[in-house]
Amino acid sequence: MTVEQLVGKVYETLSQKDLSAAGDKLAIQVNLTGKNSGVFYIEVLNGVLSVMPYEYNDRDALISIAMTNFEKLLTGKLDPRIAYATGKLKAEGNLGKVLSLAEILK
Repeated sequence: MTVEQLVGKVYETLSQKDLSAAGDKLAIQVNLTGKNSGVFYIEVLNGVLSVMPYEYNDRDALISIAMTNFEKLLTGKLDPRIAYATGKLKAEGNLGKVLSLAEILK
């Protein structure tokens, strides 16, 4: 899967979720590590979802994760808290916002 395909899948998945856990603003940059590296961001601003294949300078948080593990997060096969605790997901910035994203992914 390419980064562009993953961005589409992330948008499709999140657009079907309840985004209320995001509050007024949630902006998280995702750095994909490993063989299929890349970057994209997820933003929910006043209930409107954006997922774009760019860096986000005004982000709340940054997470680093392998593409395969991010796909598992999307499908519910990997719990975000377990991924963080086991080092599969690394986070910087506002961890509360990362937990908000985890809540949306449930």
